[in-house]
Amino acid sequence: MSQDSEYGAGQIQVLEGLQAVRKRPAMYIGSTDVRGLHHLVYEVVDNSIDEALAGYCDAIEVTIHDDGSVSVSDNGRGIPVDTHEQYERPAVEVIMTVLHAGGKFDNKSYQVSGGLHGVGVSVVNALSHWLEVEIKRDGGVFRHRFDHGEPEPEKFERVRDLESDEKTGTTIQFWPDSDIFETTEFNFSTLATRLRELAFLNSGVEITLTDERSEDSETFYYDGGIREFVEYLNETKTALHDDVVYFADEDQNIQVEIAMQATDELQGSVHAFANNINTREGGTHLTGFKTALTRVVNDYANQEGLIDDLDDNLRGEDVREGLTAVISVKHPDPQFEGQTKTKLGNSEVRGIVESATHKHLSTYFEENPTTAQTIIRKAAEAAKARKAAKKAEELTRRKSALESTALPGKLADCQTREPAESELFIVEGDSAGGSAKQGRDRHNQAILPLRGKILNVEKHRLDRILENNEVRALITAIGAGIGEEFDIENARYHKIILMTDADVDGAHIRTLLLTLLYRHMKPLLEAGYVYAAQPPLYRVRYRGETYDAMTEAERERIIEEKCNGNPTRIQRFKGLGEMNPEQLWETTMDPDNRILKQITIEDAAQADRMFSVLMGDAVEPRKQFIKEHATDAEWVDI
Repeated sequence: MSQDSEYGAGQIQVLEGLQAVRKRPAMYIGSTDVRGLHHLVYEVVDNSIDEALAGYCDAIEVTIHDDGSVSVSDNGRGIPVDTHEQYERPAVEVIMTVLHAGGKFDNKSYQVSGGLHGVGVSVVNALSHWLEVEIKRDGGVFRHRFDHGEPEPEKFERVRDLESDEKTGTTIQFWPDSDIFETTEFNFSTLATRLRELAFLNSGVEITLTDERSEDSETFYYDGGIREFVEYLNETKTALHDDVVYFADEDQNIQVEIAMQATDELQGSVHAFANNINTREGGTHLTGFKTALTRVVNDYANQEGLIDDLDDNLRGEDVREGLTAVISVKHPDPQFEGQTKTKLGNSEVRGIVESATHKHLSTYFEENPTTAQTIIRKAAEAAKARKAAKKAEELTRRKSALESTALPGKLADCQTREPAESELFIVEGDSAGGSAKQGRDRHNQAILPLRGKILNVEKHRLDRILENNEVRALITAIGAGIGEEFDIENARYHKIILMTDADVDGAHIRTLLLTLLYRHMKPLLEAGYVYAAQPPLYRVRYRGETYDAMTEAERERIIEEKCNGNPTRIQRFKGLGEMNPEQLWETTMDPDNRILKQITIEDAAQADRMFSVLMGDAVEPRKQFIKEHATDAEWVDI
């Protein structure tokens, strides 16, 4: 054995303090892209929300500064500044520099907390070029400053006495480290979405977001809490009853809040939170709610003879069709599955939520029979449509390639059979499809051209969707099924790339495809398998050199900086079909040169609402959205 291959004590690297965070940042914040960047803000805000949950804070201010930093201020108790016995340093310095240091582990300082992995603010400090903290408490104003996570010597100081009319609180301002993050540009709307959600989930807390760069400012304050959250989610839909069904309960120090309202939509929108964390993968609280909801609806429907013509009970999917609901639990000791905290695992929560839902919803139905009958009528319609759809689906499957192993004829498949290596390009039109087939890497790139615009699945049930030839071809090509039968383990490609023209029609086709994937194949998005290609709008030539521009602004910059204002030729690509195979490969398909946007679901509630705005029946919200965003449209991940 060679000396180089030895593995002993000398090869064990010990990372002390915050070095481990800087070495492997993705382990702590998920990624170092734009999502990880914004996660830093959420970690700091979560500390302020914990103060609010403890009853000591009712106002939080988040500011994006001109210099690229972000500050978070609250009027809570202020981080402790006295000397920590074990470390013999100010407590604020310990909290900022030691992982798993904080007041969230003894159930005395905080009965309920979202940041129970205990690494939040110290991780923010570790991943910042600079971080400054100002604390108002104990009759004084204290400041400390940190450089790349390390405390600046002699920088902890009491700068002045607290004025008699000043409130206690904490302000943390940080400058993300550009050596770690792919971008340090904060997005106002991304932060606004999360802060709005937090304000809904914590009634009575005022959260203000200000952007000094654009002078935008928005304040979120909701006395109605999650009731107003449901109303907000239903703004683009038609509610079937005026009032939002709401109830709250508490058992074993576990608080449960539920709000819901039925709409005339085909898609349901149920969102579960635990300690303010969006548990996108669900968990025991969501299971308890679904079980009790189905049972209560069936019990009342049978008791009142409302479903005698169905010859069967209503299923959960029937009851939840068109239902908008928010479930929020606050637990003193939540057990989340995974570092990303997307699934609640506490077994006792299921019974508590189930019991609370059964008790309060049964009472509500007895006291509000008109609303109860409206909800049950909607569910009964869904059940009848489901049975009709099942028959149609079986017939469709017998007639279509869905039931056979044959791939659609228009699919130009790749040679490899390894899904992790395989890429499926969904291309707009036969012309672009022809260029893509000729220009691709046949080993791992498959091409599926689609003719025209697929069906808007937001407005149709599954039986109607499966009648669409283009949709059937896409389902078969991916190979994992659709709807409740979807199994991501059977997906034939781990990169599904939407390659449409860079114009309005292309954007519409991409939105239609994303609606299909989100509503009926959501695990693909959750697994990060879905991408959007970004073809260039312009090709600029100058003295034998070629430059591609994605926007008009980029074209002008290239002309000015690369061509001395005098380009040899400017080519405008009106569509993918205008590119020859070599151009399409070089600009859009070559892994070494292409730009792909991964489509992710950061916020399921916001995604639900956006698909309803863009693809639903209500025209006015769509008009308003276009008016607000038409002049500053840009690529965003959803």
